[in-house]
Amino acid sequence: MSEVRRVYMDNSATTPVDPEVKEEMMRFFSEEYGNASQMYSLGQNANVALILARERVASLIGAKSTNEIIFNSGGTEGDNTALKGIVLNRKNEKKHLITSEIEHPAILNTSKYLEKSGIKVTYLPVDEFGLVSLEDLKNAITKETALVSIMHANNEIGTIEPIKEMAEITHDAGAVFHTDAVQTVGKIPVDVEELGVDLLSISSHKLYGPKGVGVLYKKQGTRLEPLMHGGGHEKGFRSGTENISGIVGLGKAAELAEKHLPQEQAKLTKMRDKLIDQFLKVKDTRLNGHRTKRLPHNANISFKYVEGEAMILRLDAQGIYASTGSACSTKKLSASHVLLAIGLRPEIAHGSLRLTLGRWTTDDDIDYTLKVVPEVVKDLREMSAYRKDTEEFVMSLKDEGHDDH
Repeated sequence: MSEVRRVYMDNSATTPVDPEVKEEMMRFFSEEYGNASQMYSLGQNANVALILARERVASLIGAKSTNEIIFNSGGTEGDNTALKGIVLNRKNEKKHLITSEIEHPAILNTSKYLEKSGIKVTYLPVDEFGLVSLEDLKNAITKETALVSIMHANNEIGTIEPIKEMAEITHDAGAVFHTDAVQTVGKIPVDVEELGVDLLSISSHKLYGPKGVGVLYKKQGTRLEPLMHGGGHEKGFRSGTENISGIVGLGKAAELAEKHLPQEQAKLTKMRDKLIDQFLKVKDTRLNGHRTKRLPHNANISFKYVEGEAMILRLDAQGIYASTGSACSTKKLSASHVLLAIGLRPEIAHGSLRLTLGRWTTDDDIDYTLKVVPEVVKDLREMSAYRKDTEEFVMSLKDEGHDDH
C-alpha cells in the first residue's frame, strides 16, 4: 500500500519550526540555560541572546528602538495587554473602545470582558470583502475613545485593512491605535513607523518560530498598564523569567523572515492566485475576502452544497491538511463569525475551505490540491441533501413569508 502524501495547507493556524530556528534554540535548553537577570557569565550569555533577539525583531518591523519590543507568550497575551493595558489605564478619562466584527477571539472576548467593566465597545461592520470603512471609523470615534484596535489582516479570509489611514484618524481624535499583526509579520512588509501604530501584536509560531512566545510592540511614550506584575522583567511590562530558548527562536525566525520575505511573498502570491483561479472554475464557488488586498498565502473559498467539516475530513484522508474557519474556532459547529460578517448565509459559510501556504509549499503540492479538492467537492455534493433545487425551494418559501425559524 503506497503512503499517502502529506500536504500542509494550514500555515495560518501554525507553521513548522524552521530547522535553522531549531538549531539556534537547542543550546539554550541544556548548555546556555542561565537566567538573564543574573550577573555571572552564564546569565549574561542569556542576556546577550535576549538583546540580539530584540534587535532582530525590531529590524523586521522597523521599530526605532529595541526598548519598544516586549517579549511575551504570544498573540493572545499581546492583544489582552494592549486592550486592557490601554483602556484600564485610561478608565477615569476615557471609557470607549472601537474594534471590528471580524477580529480574532483574543480581541473580541477581551472586548466583551471590558464591557463588563463599564467600557463601551463599538464593533465596526465590514463590507463584503471584509474591509472596515474609514467613514465608519470617523463616525464612531469620539473624545471618549481610548483605543482603536483593528487587525492588520484577517486570519480567515486574508483581507488586509487600511491600517495607516485608520491610525491617522485615531490619532487625530486623541486615541491610541493597536493592530493584531499576527498574520502579517513575516508574510508582508510591516513597518510600524510607516503604519503609524502605537501597539502591535506578533506571534512566533506564525512565522516559523516556536509556540508560546511573541511580542507586543509598544511605541515609546505610549502609556500602558502591565497585566503581569512581579520582578519587573521586560522593563516592567511583562514580569516573569524570560523564555530565553523561545525568544532566541523568535529572534532567529524574525531574521530569516526579513531575509526571505521578498522572494517568499512573490512565490506564495503566484501559488495563491493559481489556487484561486482554478477553484473559481468549479461550479457554485466564491472567493471570500478581497481579491488583491489579501495575504499572499491565503485562499479562502466557499463551495456551495458542501459541509466544511466533511470536506476537511475527506481531505485529511488524502493527506491534505486545511481548515474550514479559524483554528481557534474549529471545535465550534457554528458558522464562522467572519464569514457571516461579510454577508454569507450560514449554510454557505459552513462550506468554506481555507488553504494557507507556507515556506515549504511546492508547485506539486498546489497541483495535488487542485486535483483532490474538486473531486472531494463533487463526491460530497452528490451525497448532500442540500442541493441547488433544495436551496431554490427554501428561498421561495422565504420570499412567500413562510420562514418561521
